[in-house]
Amino acid sequence: MQSQRTSLIQTQQQKLSPQMIQSIRLMALPIQELKEEIQLAIEKNPALELVEDRSIVSLDSLSDDRHAEGFGGSYGSSFDDPPDSGYNHAAGNGEDSKRLFLEGAISTPETLQDHLLWQLRLQPLSDDLRAIGELLIQNLDESGFHKEDPPAVCHRYPTGLVAEATSIIQRFDPAGCCTANYKEALLVQIEAREDSPRLAREIVIHHLELLEQGRTAELLKKGRMAKPELEAAIAFIKRLNPFPGREYAADDTRYVTPDVHVHLKDDEFVITLNEEQIPVLGINRFFGHLAEEKHDRATDSFVRDNIREAKWFIQSIHQRNRTLLKMVQALVEFQRSFFLRGPKYLAPLTLKDIAREVGVHETTISRIAGKKYIQTDFGLFELRYFFTNSISGSGSSGSRYSKEGVKQIIKEIIVAETDSLSDQDITNQLAQKGIKLARRTVAKYRGELRVDSSFSRKHP
Repeated sequence: MQSQRTSLIQTQQQKLSPQMIQSIRLMALPIQELKEEIQLAIEKNPALELVEDRSIVSLDSLSDDRHAEGFGGSYGSSFDDPPDSGYNHAAGNGEDSKRLFLEGAISTPETLQDHLLWQLRLQPLSDDLRAIGELLIQNLDESGFHKEDPPAVCHRYPTGLVAEATSIIQRFDPAGCCTANYKEALLVQIEAREDSPRLAREIVIHHLELLEQGRTAELLKKGRMAKPELEAAIAFIKRLNPFPGREYAADDTRYVTPDVHVHLKDDEFVITLNEEQIPVLGINRFFGHLAEEKHDRATDSFVRDNIREAKWFIQSIHQRNRTLLKMVQALVEFQRSFFLRGPKYLAPLTLKDIAREVGVHETTISRIAGKKYIQTDFGLFELRYFFTNSISGSGSSGSRYSKEGVKQIIKEIIVAETDSLSDQDITNQLAQKGIKLARRTVAKYRGELRVDSSFSRKHP
């Protein structure tokens, strides 16, 4: 019989204080989110005071600057209608012109999902089919292809209904959406057209790779087809859209503010934190006086706690900026060739390399690199862009060519081509430069660059 008895076991646990958690969270915030966090902290903590916000320009100073620079005469008194507002007084002063301006100002481009959902609502369908259709449409990427497998997205519904809804959406405008890939999109469009040549379907199913590579002679031999029929089928296929959803793909403009600027000046790199965008904080003077006086216990505790939290918050922001600056300084040393000569010379680099140099853990570097941008002489880049494995996948200890660097070289080869080069041609040119890659890897990198195959480049 087993006996039960109490025993004491001593263990060690490391717990993060709320202040440490806050410091870690601030470390990960880019400038715009940091400014929002600062505003929330000011509203929450009365001991925290905004000393100066250098990112705000007053209207009075802006007006003075305009007049000083000689712009006042061109603006006149038309503050309500600035020059590029889109409203033209010369076009007419009536209600119609203003209505047209307002409609243009608030209009947004129709997305692929909007266009397909509108067509779905016009169909006389059952509630289940309509619900499945909405799920399928929301699951499409910008090309019109499934993001996730339809049965997984519509797991609550019978597979037969899912297949029926898929077939209905595939025939909406643009035809070929709600498919798995561009090959299936082409087949849907071929089947939907009454004027489809007999050979078009066979070519797409069995010989699409030969068609992409422009190997028509081999296609003639393998397909055992007459040349006029083959040429007619190819001409028909070229008129189809392998990525039907991109017709409605709107490139969302994202405005980002660089956290750091790195520029070459007099053969030296100048690294500047974008502190102009970060408000200057201090301790409220009234709370400072309260802390020096004696009050009841509750008041003293309230004042003391808020001042302590305010000081910690300010210290956490300074720590974030210092660590970010150290990280970028190390980054410039490791990626000196990039900052001197451009993206093609990006070297393999891992988080561990920078963490070792800065003297912090890898997770700290990972937090800092997230969602932050650096302005360079070659453009604006996300900090994570600079961390890339070598093409052999062994980090900075492997090949001297990084994945991103090789992609830039591939891009240059394609831009400079006089004839449409196949993936094998690009592979051969890379080998001549000492970069050994498999053809399928080149095809993958080309896809990541959003460059079409040689067939599509030859026959736009």
